Amino acid sequence: MVDDAHTPEAVVSAPEGVFVHARALCESRQVGPGSRVWAFAHILPGARLGADCNVCDHVFIENDVVVGDRVTIKCGVQLWDGIELGDDVFIGPNATFCNDRMPRSKCYPAEFLKTRVEARASIGANATVLPGLIIGRNAMVGAGAVVTRSVPPNAVVVGNPARIVGYVDTLGQTEPGVSSGPMAPVVAGGVQLFRLPLVKDMRGDLTVGEFGRSLPFTPRRYFMVMNVPSQEVRGEHAHRECEQLLLCVRGRCQVMTDDGSVRREFTLDDPTLGLYLPPMTWGVQYKHSADALLLVFASHYYDADDYIRDYQCFLDTVAAVPATP
Repeated sequence: MVDDAHTPEAVVSAPEGVFVHARALCESRQVGPGSRVWAFAHILPGARLGADCNVCDHVFIENDVVVGDRVTIKCGVQLWDGIELGDDVFIGPNATFCNDRMPRSKCYPAEFLKTRVEARASIGANATVLPGLIIGRNAMVGAGAVVTRSVPPNAVVVGNPARIVGYVDTLGQTEPGVSSGPMAPVVAGGVQLFRLPLVKDMRGDLTVGEFGRSLPFTPRRYFMVMNVPSQEVRGEHAHRECEQLLLCVRGRCQVMTDDGSVRREFTLDDPTLGLYLPPMTWGVQYKHSADALLLVFASHYYDADDYIRDYQCFLDTVAAVPATP
């Protein structure tokens, strides 16, 4: 038996180069070539969609919506006014977006809250994204997650409320073993893991490091991070010139490093482990234990201008640096 609704003859009037199923309604003329709109989808006139998008069955897209190129929107998704999807975004079946924190029937805000899903991010099936948030570049939202706060770039979040459980392309990776001496093999981007000496004695144990000799720089500043709720994330920035050495002297925490091309995960759970972060390394600390005490030595005094806090700016800055011969 032939289903006429899925034959080429079922195509109705559509923007040039766009496939629109006979049982779909695409009122917008701002749809890029190569895009496909399937049965029972409805796209309002003001919506803007890029090229090579795939809009599956029973999708509704309101007027003030912007969709980038090569975006996949699976069945049962509604994109309300104020939603923006970057290039190569994936939206799973029945994922739900909101644009009003306090909705009331027949009561409309002066402007709907904006929600942005940045390039290459993925939203899992049945996830709920509250209004006014940013889902960062390349982030992954697990199926069924309830996202109540913005998600950093590359982060993997799950649960209700959604919490960071890892970072894309770092999960399951094992770093090189730490050498018995003070300096470990160099990891991507100049990041190094140090094993500091441990001296055991009946009076107590001692660990020591000598800056300028066994450790890579002489510090001008130190700070300690403590009493961090386990779900909170620290760091999320890079330094243009400042070097840092991280020591979790009590408890444990997870550290993600990113040199702009390779991301690595480290677990700091031993006071003899020191993690060196050179300049232009994006660093994140998360999964703090309740008793975690993170000691950080810095090569420079505090300078707000030395910080890069936007991940895309960090990537752009790394790309602008000439390669070392």
